[in-house]
Amino acid sequence: MTTILIDQDLCTRCGICSNACTMGLIDPADENTLPKIPDAKAGMCIHCGHCEVFCPSQALLLNDRPDEKLHLPAGAGTIAPDAMGYYLRKRRSVRRFKKDPVPKEKILELLDIARYAASGGNGQPVKWIVVHDPERVKKIAGLTIEWMKTLVNSTHPMSGYVPMLIKPFEAGYDVICRGAPHLLFAHIPEGNPIAQTDAIIALTHFDIAAPAFGVGTCWAGFVAMATMSYEPLPKELGIPAGRKTAYAMMFGHPQYKIYGIPRRKPLDVTWQ
Repeated sequence: MTTILIDQDLCTRCGICSNACTMGLIDPADENTLPKIPDAKAGMCIHCGHCEVFCPSQALLLNDRPDEKLHLPAGAGTIAPDAMGYYLRKRRSVRRFKKDPVPKEKILELLDIARYAASGGNGQPVKWIVVHDPERVKKIAGLTIEWMKTLVNSTHPMSGYVPMLIKPFEAGYDVICRGAPHLLFAHIPEGNPIAQTDAIIALTHFDIAAPAFGVGTCWAGFVAMATMSYEPLPKELGIPAGRKTAYAMMFGHPQYKIYGIPRRKPLDVTWQ
């Protein structure tokens, strides 16, 4: 199968596709030929799409589900630097949620954005489990507490800390999922040394995009640690064989609005 499709009427032979190719596969055009990927190199293409998106005349189409190509409207995605700065500085870890659920359609919109996150070699190894039922979220919080109980009087670094979480949880205060109606799990192939980082990048995309949709998030560290260490949790989630959880995130509609930006440590940069 031809790896790239070229519209000879649009191609200006500018050479950008050849220079932009991540793998250096595209032979540049000359006055007699169009850009091309030799058949001998076609198997090395990682389908990142750089050649297509950097083509100024839109003459090139990566032959990977070409019927699904999204056209970028003029000016789409352009954000003023100050607006971006305020948006990111406003981002908060939400620990107070409303009870009303986030519609599944909105969650799918956010995950559709997250699937465009960078991944090593464009491997796209991340898959998702959304725990949408609040009762199942509570069950997962309870299983996390069960894991914490196994740490008491052990050599685990959290051994002395977990009693301060177990006691309020058993008294009815959810210190694990903070009353979030939903949980998001990213899971990855076992044995893939870079997939863990890919998952964190993808979760960060979800985390950053969420406020624009009226959704609040908080990284669920206790749940993530428990899921990686306590077999009943991945079993409860139905993690497929050969895969493992990378991290977890709680989310829902935030109970409170944000009216300011808190202080942070001074910027510390070393130039070399």
